Amino acid sequence: MSGTAQSQRMTAAGSISRDITDDTRHPVLHGLLSRPYPAVMGVLNVTPDSFSDGGQFITPDQALAQARRMIAEGADIIDVGAESTRPYGSQPVSHDEEMRRLKPVLAAVVALGTPVSIDSMKSSIVAWALGSGAAIANDVWGLQRDPDMARVVAAHNAPVIVMHNRDKPDAALDIMRDIAAFFERSLEIAAKAGIPAGHVVLDPGIGFGKTQEQSMIALARLDELQKFGLPVLVGASRKRFISTVVPSEPKERLGGSLAAHLIAARGGARIIRTHDVADTVQALRVAQAIDSRT
Repeated sequence: MSGTAQSQRMTAAGSISRDITDDTRHPVLHGLLSRPYPAVMGVLNVTPDSFSDGGQFITPDQALAQARRMIAEGADIIDVGAESTRPYGSQPVSHDEEMRRLKPVLAAVVALGTPVSIDSMKSSIVAWALGSGAAIANDVWGLQRDPDMARVVAAHNAPVIVMHNRDKPDAALDIMRDIAAFFERSLEIAAKAGIPAGHVVLDPGIGFGKTQEQSMIALARLDELQKFGLPVLVGASRKRFISTVVPSEPKERLGGSLAAHLIAARGGARIIRTHDVADTVQALRVAQAIDSRT
């Protein structure tokens, strides 16, 4: 894409977002974004193969106990997923298997009263979950993989998290340019489906379709996404790029996760997705308290 074409499309994206006010923001997002520190999304994987906690919360009792724990620790959103979307080594899951994992869990988690997001690549799963009380759709393919996803989100008048993704990394890419172009396509799809801009959250997809260096670049240059005028979510929790700096296994990456999330908050992230809710809440709130005294 030429620089001129890129600039024109960036202007178009900006013109969409300038109309967003508190009145046009989705009520669920308005509540989450009204605080001086980022909202925290707790990860609840009801999967056997997620990269960090696969199998730990696979039974309904385990999943519900973990949801309660994260809410008590300060989670503002519970992100429920029943198919691993880890960017390496995950196995596709059928609609029926994903439903089998979700059905005994979702209603009970929704009943806890904290907004629930459904982390799924399948519009059929998202439609069922939104109809069953989930408040937010979380699509790791940014409305660009399942052709019915945008219609489903629009029909349920739900907020949607649009994540940048690629089938495989390309070290030669200008990753920030690629992320911006991807979001422009997603916003076009959303607008055509009738999803208001005030219902969209952008996620740069740390660790997805990126080299480890590109994940760090995306975090370092996160403020560039502010040109869209939309809230940004970052999920760097326990991601592999941390081990390229300090060799570590996923459960040994709390310090690196906190560092990445504090930098993301400084770069404008308004929602942080994490496996470690209590530590993340404390870090974000202490950082905000210190910043407020400058």
